[in-house]
Formats: sequence, structure tokens, C-alpha cells
Amino acid sequence: MQAGLAGVSGTVCGKTGVLAVFHERDILLKMPLFINNEKVQLFNTTVKLFRSYPLLKDSAKVFRDRLPETAVDTKCLLYVKQREFAATTPSDCSVTVIGSDDATTCHIVVLRHTGSGATCLAHCDGSSTWSEVPLIVKAVRSLTKSAEEGRLELHLFGGFDDERHNSHKLSLNLLAFNKQNEDIHLETCCITELNDIVVEGIHRPVVYGIGVNVKTGEVFPATFSLRGPEDDLRSARTFTGGQMADVYDSSRELVTIGPCKWSPNLDIDFWLAQDDETILQYMSTSPQVEPPHFVSHMKATIQFLLENPNSEALFPGGAPRFYQRTSEGVWERQAAC
Repeated sequence: MQAGLAGVSGTVCGKTGVLAVFHERDILLKMPLFINNEKVQLFNTTVKLFRSYPLLKDSAKVFRDRLPETAVDTKCLLYVKQREFAATTPSDCSVTVIGSDDATTCHIVVLRHTGSGATCLAHCDGSSTWSEVPLIVKAVRSLTKSAEEGRLELHLFGGFDDERHNSHKLSLNLLAFNKQNEDIHLETCCITELNDIVVEGIHRPVVYGIGVNVKTGEVFPATFSLRGPEDDLRSARTFTGGQMADVYDSSRELVTIGPCKWSPNLDIDFWLAQDDETILQYMSTSPQVEPPHFVSHMKATIQFLLENPNSEALFPGGAPRFYQRTSEGVWERQAAC
């Protein structure tokens, strides 16, 4: 799922020039990535990468064969939305699974250190990939002692062989991991062509959502019944152009949201009168393959923005909102910390 304000913000993958895809796919990149302990030196397209390393195809097939998705118990879940990331360690008493879904041209990234078990999950849409990758690496490294044995392992999911080539662009951009000062081992690469299936003549993703068990490191296809806390507020932040945000303080085991800012004069109420097909065509980079709740989700986000035109009122004193997991497993809002 990828949507932006009236589809014209230019910050969302698929709303910028498609020709850039082909230029980026022709650039040779040096990578400190390892596949099966072999250092990957050069590639210029995802197709060539997959042909050169058939192990990637094999691991993607193994992952796809784990379908159908596991329904994750919300009482142990930390849900990550589009343009968000969260990181924690196995000692976390509030979170067992970090997860995200609704990825069509979006990609879901999991980076884990095998020594410390520190794990980060991010939901990337191509808005600013080159600046987001260092945040993911830093999030894991900050939770890992420098002397810790182990290695960084990367798992990539999402995208499909879409006609606008947005997935291809994001797949290659995410290999900005090749620019980090770390050895990173690519373990799973279920992206773009390797996450594509044709149904009734239409290309679509095979896997839309994944979860990672932060206690064991297991990564699995997943689906989620709840996407909170504050689903509408967090969606409004992304809808109005908010950039990648860290939504979890693992040291205090608190979900943290905001502060967010948007214009009080958004001219968006007319969208609520549009039919489903119009909303799909203008608010999605992949209108034919969105999950069934896409339109209702967009309308709920727009309604939230109309009911809350003054974003500053949601964050008194410019302080974030904090949420702590209760004994019943619910994220409950706390007083400012």
C-alpha cells in the first residue's frame, strides 16, 4: 500500500518520474553484502542479481511456501506502519513479534544481529530510502554491544513485477545497505520478481505482510487484525508527507508517536464523496492489487484529518504520545514521560 496526499505530494514511491527507474537499474554498484558467505561485487539489475545467485530464488520460494500467513496475536505484537521502523531485543517483556503488512510496491525490511538478537523492522515506500537505510543499521547497532559476537543478517520482502516498475526501483534503492560500514548478510530476498504471481492476467505480490519473532529471530508471512495504537493518527502522518519515524523506545518499552504537523487547511474533504475506483486510481501506486480495506482505510485517514485540522492540539507542548502495554496486552496511552 502506498498513498499520499491527493496522490501528488511527490514523496511517495510511484508518484515521481518512472524513467528514473531505468537509469538507476543500469548503474553498477559495489556491495559489502554477502550471500551464502560470498561477497557480492557487482550487479546492475535485480534480474542479473537473481540469475547470478540462484540461492536467492531458492530462499524466496521456501519463504513463499510457508503461506498462508500466520495470524499474529495482537497481545504480543508491535505493529509498524508505512514509513515507520521499530527495534528491540529479546529481553523486551512487551513485544514478541514486530510486524507489518499491506505492502504492494512497498518493501518490508528486517535487520537482525545474531549475537545480541537486536532486531529492526521497517516499512519502506521509496520516499527517502538512502537516508532510511542508515537509520535501520544504527537502530540495530545501538542495541548491540560492540564486542558482541555474531553478524548482521538482512531480510527483504515486498514489491512485485508492477507495470510502473516502482518495485524494481525500491528494490535497488534498498541495496543502499551496500554503502554501510558493516558486513551485512542477505539471508532472504523475497522481493519484486521473486515475490510476483500472475492471477487472471494481473501481476500481484505473493507476500503482503511479515512478522519477526524478536525472541527467536524467526521471520514468517503474517497477517494482523489490529494495526494500532492510533492507526488513524499514524496514517495521517504518512498521508501528509511525514518521513520515516522510529515508533518504539525499547529502553522503556513504550510506543512513541509524534509530534506530527500538517496544514490546518487541507482541501481533502471532496475525496470522501468519490467512488472506490477513483480513490484507488489516484491514491495507490498499485490500484489493482491493494488489500480489500485500502479504500476504507484512506477514507478513515481523511476523516481523521478533517476532524483534527490542528495537529499541534494532539501534542500539547510538542511532546510525543506514549503507549505502554497493559497486563491485558493492550497498548494504553500514558501521561507524558
